[in-house]
Amino acid sequence: MKLNKDPSEKLVWERTLSGSGSPTRPVSKLMVTLLLLVSATYVVYTLKLISNSRACHVEPFSDVVRRLNDIVNSSQPLILFHSNQTAVIKSYTSPPPSPLPPPPPPPQTGYQHVVFGIAASARLWKQRKEYIKIWYKPNQMRGYVWLEKPVKEEEEDEITLPPVKISGDTSKFPYKNKQGHRSAIRISRIVTETLKLGLKDVRWFVMGDDDTVFVAENLIRVLRKYDHNQMYYIGSLSESHLQNIYFSYGMAYGGGGFAISYPLAVALSKMQDRCIKRYPALYGSDDRMQACMAELGVPLTKELGFHQYDVYGNLFGLLAAHPVAPLVTLHHLDVVEPIFPNMTRVDALKHLQVPAKLDSAGLMQQSICYDKRRKWTVSVSWGFAVQIFRGIFSAREIEMPSRTFLNWYRRADYTAYAFNTRPVSRHPCQKPFVFYMTSTRVHPVTNTTVSRYEIHRVAHPECRWKMANPGDIKTVIVYKKPDPHLWDRSPRRNCCRVKSKKNNTLEISVAVCKEGEVVEVV
Repeated sequence: MKLNKDPSEKLVWERTLSGSGSPTRPVSKLMVTLLLLVSATYVVYTLKLISNSRACHVEPFSDVVRRLNDIVNSSQPLILFHSNQTAVIKSYTSPPPSPLPPPPPPPQTGYQHVVFGIAASARLWKQRKEYIKIWYKPNQMRGYVWLEKPVKEEEEDEITLPPVKISGDTSKFPYKNKQGHRSAIRISRIVTETLKLGLKDVRWFVMGDDDTVFVAENLIRVLRKYDHNQMYYIGSLSESHLQNIYFSYGMAYGGGGFAISYPLAVALSKMQDRCIKRYPALYGSDDRMQACMAELGVPLTKELGFHQYDVYGNLFGLLAAHPVAPLVTLHHLDVVEPIFPNMTRVDALKHLQVPAKLDSAGLMQQSICYDKRRKWTVSVSWGFAVQIFRGIFSAREIEMPSRTFLNWYRRADYTAYAFNTRPVSRHPCQKPFVFYMTSTRVHPVTNTTVSRYEIHRVAHPECRWKMANPGDIKTVIVYKKPDPHLWDRSPRRNCCRVKSKKNNTLEISVAVCKEGEVVEVV
């Protein structure tokens, strides 16, 4: 069925489509007007941007980077904009300056950093000052001889010896040891009195007696091992077991020399006078010094190259088997035989200075080797002596000192020493043939020391062993390169090798042991 629309409804529909006769007509006109205004504004703004961009100068990228670096390196704030146009301010400070290079390390300890304090007696000064002249170098060293009273000084002494000082009065200190002498108090205060002289750039105070001979280069080598800014008391014991028991196994014997670091000397000076008064019954200066060290809590640092030599007789056995350590001092030279035969004590020590100047680090150092063809054992104490034994001995036996000396109580008691010893020989055929150093020089081309040793002519018992006789050798030549850095390495004996025998001369080379080289009994 077909329906007919109402004419009035048709009229309303047509008016709606045409936009006439509606109450919303003014609103529609307003929206159209606003749309046209916005469009016009956008067009004008776009044209303006285009015109401005044509006149704009584009900055090169490198200049932009440069300007950014300037901003970063300055202390001015840098303003950054995000896409939402919010300003963010970040402050940059200049980078810290580059650190200064570390200061150079202090120079190694040398003669200029050591001050010697030499305990001397006016009564023996004329005789014993000759020992000091052997080793003291006035133009390189600093030191003072401390006497109990003034002595007559010769003109030569002023240029060959340290200046003489008179010790302070010690009468206020009590001394009650009936076997000793109160000069021990004066001597025990030498380090403190030397400190009070106010010398500059001192690292070590070294004590010794007027009959102590220093191998000064080796002393410096030993002191370089230790930090002079710390408290150190460095020295060694007596060779006499009984002396060490009576005094102390923790005491440095002053005749053998000892070294005290500057900080320890300062601490000692502040309390020593009070300390000395607490020990009136002690015997000597060394035990008083050790008593004060005990109160300060500083133990003895032992170095085997300081030698008290509390022995009598011949030092040969001790020197020919020197410990594996640099030779630093010799002492009690007035009570032992000259170290080289047919010389005075002073001349023998001067003779020792020849190899000491060429290779002080290797002085007296023992090397052990074998002449396998002749079945000999050879021991070289460089710069001093060579021994040749019939037969093959172990290194363990040869490195022991032979008993050519008596103990401090003049007895041949081998149990009285603080170290192992051996008899000179266990069989008449095994008595060593000894060759003493007669000359030492440096070869100008090879820079090798050439030392010559001549046989010491003494009677030897008849031997019927069927082997070559070492007595047929008259001269031994030893070749060795100087090795100033020997003690910068771990302690080890050098090795020796028998090179050849020409006529009555035996040639030996001494050097650092090769890889895998061993002194083997074969």
